[in-house]
Amino acid sequence: MSRTALDNAALDVSTLPSMGFSHRSLVWWATLGMIAVEATVFALAVAAYFFLRSHSDVWPMQGKPPDLLWGTLNTAIMVLSAIPNHLTKKAAEKFDMKRARLWLCVCVVLTVAFLVLRVFEFMSLNTGWDTNAYGSITWTLLGLHTAHLVTDFWDTTVLAVMLFVAPLEGKAMVDVSENAFYWYFVVLAWIPIYFVIYWAPRLH
Repeated sequence: MSRTALDNAALDVSTLPSMGFSHRSLVWWATLGMIAVEATVFALAVAAYFFLRSHSDVWPMQGKPPDLLWGTLNTAIMVLSAIPNHLTKKAAEKFDMKRARLWLCVCVVLTVAFLVLRVFEFMSLNTGWDTNAYGSITWTLLGLHTAHLVTDFWDTTVLAVMLFVAPLEGKAMVDVSENAFYWYFVVLAWIPIYFVIYWAPRLH
């Protein structure tokens, strides 16, 4: 075989897969980068919370911490949502369309439940966003996480609709997998925020 033929053979990438999951996907790296940025924002907001607390003789400033019921209920459901989310990810990576559709729909329903309960959370904070510094930072923390819930609800709903109505390629399953990867972050980020919002005001 000539040198030219060898070079052409070496450059032939036609047999390589056009997509991949996890770290083999460019979308995975983009999602990881976004998670790093958003985790930094959450960390700065939590740091601001404790900075304000360290400069206040009374915390909460109005004297009453948030009610525990709705936040705790939402936390329990959110942690449980990791199960259908994980099953969605595994189904997508196996190209199991039937199961991917099923578990993705379950994830959509759970996200709607989170958002409904989140309304009750805001109502039970026992402070307004403009009441004082405590109210502002508490609403900011809950609002930041709610923005992530809304964003993921939109992404998950669009992907669910695509699985039912759109002509699909393998890359769609990559999107489903990486959407599930992002949901892990949404759940894990909420756990420390939950303790900051609901339990830090109760610690003296």
